[in-house]
Amino acid sequence: MSLTGIAGKFFLPRQKKLERYNDYAEALQHNVLHRLVCRAKYTEYGRNHLFNNIASYDDFVRNVPVNTYEELKDMIDRMRHGEANVLWPGTVKWYAKSSGTTNDKSKFIPVTSEGLHRIHYQGGSDVVALYLRNNPHSRMFDGKGLILGGSHSPNYNLPGSIVGDLSAILIENINPLVNLVRVPKKQTALLSDFEIKRDRIAHETLHSDVTNISGVPSWMLSVLVRVLEISGKKTIDEVWPNLEVFFHGGIAFTPYRSQYEKIIKSPRMHYMETYNASEGFFGIQDDPADKSMLLMLDYDVFYEFMPMDEFGTENPTVVPIWGVEKGRNYAMLISTSCGLWRYMIGDTVKFTSTNPYKFVITGRTRYFINAFGEELIQDNAEKGLEYACEKTGAEISEYTAAPVFMDSDAKCRHQWVIEFAKDPDDMQRFADILDRRLQELNSDYEAKRFHNITLQHLEIVKARKGLFNDWLKSKNKLGGQHKVPRLMNDRKVIDSILSMNKER
Repeated sequence: MSLTGIAGKFFLPRQKKLERYNDYAEALQHNVLHRLVCRAKYTEYGRNHLFNNIASYDDFVRNVPVNTYEELKDMIDRMRHGEANVLWPGTVKWYAKSSGTTNDKSKFIPVTSEGLHRIHYQGGSDVVALYLRNNPHSRMFDGKGLILGGSHSPNYNLPGSIVGDLSAILIENINPLVNLVRVPKKQTALLSDFEIKRDRIAHETLHSDVTNISGVPSWMLSVLVRVLEISGKKTIDEVWPNLEVFFHGGIAFTPYRSQYEKIIKSPRMHYMETYNASEGFFGIQDDPADKSMLLMLDYDVFYEFMPMDEFGTENPTVVPIWGVEKGRNYAMLISTSCGLWRYMIGDTVKFTSTNPYKFVITGRTRYFINAFGEELIQDNAEKGLEYACEKTGAEISEYTAAPVFMDSDAKCRHQWVIEFAKDPDDMQRFADILDRRLQELNSDYEAKRFHNITLQHLEIVKARKGLFNDWLKSKNKLGGQHKVPRLMNDRKVIDSILSMNKER
């Protein structure tokens, strides 16, 4: 029996447990909420919000307000300085650095020991469990896994306390046994300079038997291209003939799929999406034929959802998992064993099924364009670009879009900056197809585009090669889990990127 066959037996009990998601979703989530509240009732936050009196979900809603990072950041900063029992029992040593808010360059998300094991590592384990369930002839453990992570640094110089990319925290604390089936070496994996790291990873893994890869699609693609450059091979299959799966997350895979399929030709190759954020591990694609993900219901995460059509109103509706509707766009709120309480994560989702609960990520609460009432979300953008690429033979590396506000003639439009891996056969045709497809996908956009009265035809600016990487590098965000904002309602990001497009 292969090593994978032996290891696969370890995952059988969990595969069976996951079947409970179909019939016991509400009970599982009630249990999670009860466990979280009981654990945290003697913390400062628990005492202030009367956790000791919470016996039901309704009690929880009455006692605990909806929070953004701004409401919790002072308490988190005290925790970073060593204070114990603030948002969660004990002292928290690890903090995942995430993209910032309106007022701050970065957010620092607490990662407790419970959260590390009962959310993040449990998610990683379940990815493997579900993959092996769907692929019983897998040989992934007979070779190595290439895990692409970020970097970390000391937190306020407190002994043993670190801050950095979540992936770096996971690698730093990973079970030593996992290192036997993982590449590159830990020292390389945690390098902060992505360009040096990419080169070292390529050299270190060139002669390894890599069977699975994990990471953010954009950064992993950069590593794979470097592997091909060093090896002199045309496809990754020639370098790693036993490669069978890419576990990806962090950003949408759609813009990158054709580029992966171009350099990985194996018919045995699988792609499996995960929803693993700095704040927690929330979803796994459990069916290869279905792009939606299974919501993970028995981790240390209690979920709530706010309809996006009420987002920003004075008293928006907030519902637990048993109150969601299929096809409606929601902002997601979480309460976790990392001390986040009714925390608005900033992502938006839409449920495709409620038995079991399955969803797709539709964007970010702050990554959208609604300058003229068009309510264009990231899901519209991804689908529109995918269609335009399919019709024109184009491939996209990166993109961002923002409004061009009304000029003296009351003209306005959306401006897209796109870096193409392969140019479309006709740029104007690409723009026309994208514009028409967005109208088909979004009735508000269609209404505003009607007869060019409110919104003019979109504009595409072709980005020079490497523009977005140069922009990220200028912000010290090259590599790790950093990403380019896709849709913005103002011009700060796009103007900064456009100014660099003129360089060189």
